[in-house]
Amino acid sequence: MALFRYGRDLDSMNALLRLQDELSRAHESPFGHGLGLLGGGVRPPVNIFKSRTGEDIVIKLEVPGFGPSDITVENRGQTLTVSGKLGSMPSAEGAYHRRERVAGEFSRSIQLPREVDPARATAQCKNGVLTLNVPAREETKPRQISVKGG
Repeated sequence: MALFRYGRDLDSMNALLRLQDELSRAHESPFGHGLGLLGGGVRPPVNIFKSRTGEDIVIKLEVPGFGPSDITVENRGQTLTVSGKLGSMPSAEGAYHRRERVAGEFSRSIQLPREVDPARATAQCKNGVLTLNVPAREETKPRQISVKGG
């Protein structure tokens, strides 16, 4: 008669819980880089789109808790780098149940197309959203050419 211990590895409930954890991890990070539906991903989140005129580029970054003095925008060639630093978060008056808000630094570089001029970009921070407007280069804008008679 073979004897074996009934341990954690043979408990069907533990096996189901482990499977659930693995599925949750795969759902959060299917590529292993925090880029999944629920993953941390790259921070801060950014939307980049053309303006209504279709010539300028608009960049919106979520920067909740950051003020204009906490954010730096630098231009080097066709790259804009947005960085910021937020001081420490106030400590809780007890043990955390869940902690998702972070303090610290971030840096995000955005490569722009040659049709825009990052040296003339403007930035505004309002309600936790940083909006960068990058105008089109004058030479890339359409212009009217007048026709003269002979």
